[in-house]
Amino acid sequence: MTHLVSLRKFRIAVLMGLALPGLLLAQDQPRRGRKYTPPPPTAKITVTVIKATNGKPVENAAVVFHPMKEGKSEGNLELKSNEEGKVTIEVIPIGYTVRLQVIANGFETFGDDYPIPTDSKDIVVKLKRPDKQYSIYEKHADGQRGGNDSTPPPTTPPPSNPQ
Repeated sequence: MTHLVSLRKFRIAVLMGLALPGLLLAQDQPRRGRKYTPPPPTAKITVTVIKATNGKPVENAAVVFHPMKEGKSEGNLELKSNEEGKVTIEVIPIGYTVRLQVIANGFETFGDDYPIPTDSKDIVVKLKRPDKQYSIYEKHADGQRGGNDSTPPPTTPPPSNPQ
């Protein structure tokens, strides 16, 4: 039995002797692999969607955020406005620009760019009802020619032939 005990002690001593230099070497060398970089600080962006005519909130409007860094899109995220017409998001990094799109049934689509220089940004979007479709066949106040306008279009004189 003493022989077995001494054999075990010998094996343990050999394993420790082999493992100890490896452990000491690993502590001296720099770690390899991925290095953790913390995420950038983000801003709290609140968008309120209201009707331009009476200021009432627009519920269930699609609010699409396009974060942009140095003019390049970083993807998009779509949220729906609540019963107060509000959407809040806290994932866009400070220093980015957000391209905002708001789409709601019965209203013109809204779009604009907003820089995000601080940790919070409140945006109010006033949606308008669609205007009448522009037609070239109707008379327009800005002097558009065509359609019901009875004045003939201006003509250019033919080029003169010097002979």
